[in-house]
Amino acid sequence: MSDETFPGGQPDGSAGVVPGMDERSVDVLVIGAGQAGLSAGHHLRRVGFAPGDGFVILDGGDGPGGAWRHRWPTLRLDRVHGFHDLPGLPLPAARPDRPAAEVVSAYFAAYEREFDLPVRRPVRVREVRDRPDGRLAVHTDQGSWTARALVNATGTWTRPFWPHYPGRSTFRGRQLHTADYRGPAGFAGRRVVVVGGGTSAVQLLAEVSTVAAGTTWVTRRPPDFRDKEFTPERGRAAVALVDAAVRAGRPPASVVGVTGLPLTPELRRLRERGVLDRLPVFDRITPDGVAWDDGRFVPADVILWCTGFRAALDHLAPLRLRAPGGGITMDGTRVVADERVHLIGYGPSASTIGANRASRAAVRDIRARLAPTTAVH
Repeated sequence: MSDETFPGGQPDGSAGVVPGMDERSVDVLVIGAGQAGLSAGHHLRRVGFAPGDGFVILDGGDGPGGAWRHRWPTLRLDRVHGFHDLPGLPLPAARPDRPAAEVVSAYFAAYEREFDLPVRRPVRVREVRDRPDGRLAVHTDQGSWTARALVNATGTWTRPFWPHYPGRSTFRGRQLHTADYRGPAGFAGRRVVVVGGGTSAVQLLAEVSTVAAGTTWVTRRPPDFRDKEFTPERGRAAVALVDAAVRAGRPPASVVGVTGLPLTPELRRLRERGVLDRLPVFDRITPDGVAWDDGRFVPADVILWCTGFRAALDHLAPLRLRAPGGGITMDGTRVVADERVHLIGYGPSASTIGANRASRAAVRDIRARLAPTTAVH
């Protein structure tokens, strides 16, 4: 799906909203109720925007949890990489072997209740357009809203990236993405090719390798394993690199692309077992496996694409925010092309701690521009 398409839209470019629903108005509209959206809601309440007419949060999910509710069941809490508390309410203590999806989704639900956040779900945003009066029109499958400012916190989970390789459509086996993964059981006795060099690829490779007949790991670049501890200083340096990209209007790089893979004890064990003996990515896919131009061939029953995600921003296409470089030029969280729009969970804020900080900055900017006077109740 290109970034210029409008999911659920009509042939004439309209949003396909539900007839007969009144248009509702708010000062600030937040799209997405994951980590970034809930954090934004907390800060909006704290600085004086009233739930309801001051701000609302629209979420496309069937329940609380954001992308976390869709994580694979075998992802345990103790295997989650770098989760940070939402502002004002710590994550309650939980057994480390519990599924992360269950724990975090319950935490998000409790957070919504604790701060009485005005989350409306399931509401799927179709498109956002400019209005002659200077407000933004937000068209959804549940009617339309208008807002003076928009905080987009839609993340990436709904836009898995599937790279194109010659012959992909001819493959007779099974192909799935990280977003489709539900655990290793379905790979028992299969020959599996895992594509991708990020943290998720390594985690899934570790699980699948315990039951598969054989695994082959392929990446575009040699994996960047790092023995050094991931310190706050290194984290800030990585964020600065991503921030520089979005300020220049380039698409943001992946976090692993600038931080590398920490060489944990588990990864050391996988290397000793030979699971992390990586091959360069193949040149083409055949009906029965993957092949390289040098004559190498690996038979496969399953290709698992751990190739990442792209920012879910299709609904913003009518605002024409993209720069010539393909990204969206940012000044902090604010879109340079439209000061009414803030992106959090994008670029340097695409992490749980980054989303918390970015939401605070976005709300500070919005408050200064809109000057709300409503008191917090």
